Amino acid sequence: MSADPDLDSTLEQLRGPHDRSRHGLWARRIMVGLMCLALVVAGTGWLGVHSDTVTATEGGYTLEVTYAQVARAGLDVPFTVRVTAPAPITDDVVLAIPADYFRMFETQGFFPEPSDVTADSDTVYLTFAAPPHGNAIVVDYDAYIQPAAQIGHRATIGVIIAGVPRVSVPISTTLVP
Repeated sequence: MSADPDLDSTLEQLRGPHDRSRHGLWARRIMVGLMCLALVVAGTGWLGVHSDTVTATEGGYTLEVTYAQVARAGLDVPFTVRVTAPAPITDDVVLAIPADYFRMFETQGFFPEPSDVTADSDTVYLTFAAPPHGNAIVVDYDAYIQPAAQIGHRATIGVIIAGVPRVSVPISTTLVP
């Protein structure tokens, strides 16, 4: 018997030091590169919340909505609606928002609180009392994206005053992992 176990190996003829596959080495390099790329993208804030403000004016009524255009599950998001009328607002202001849009949120509530909330098959109607004075009302929605939410939504936010639809704007929120 030989003193060196490698001389008796039956695998010695099958494997040599230069026969190693480079696939494993390249797979590790690619994975490290992808992890570095993910860290750089996350560090720039690109995967965080990005808000947008859209404005529309019809018949002297202006609707301005600030909302999360891009967000991730679990993060706080902005949602502010400002309605400005051509004259002092004396009637209740109703915001019409698709119920489907609200399903991606967890909420702490509205400020101010709506005086009435109703819904039909696909729209939630939030009624706010007329402001004590002035021609503008601002409504904030304190919310964050549900941890289980994975799909964003599109919506059209509408304003109804004195039973008449006055102005609306389209919005779209995209959720990223």
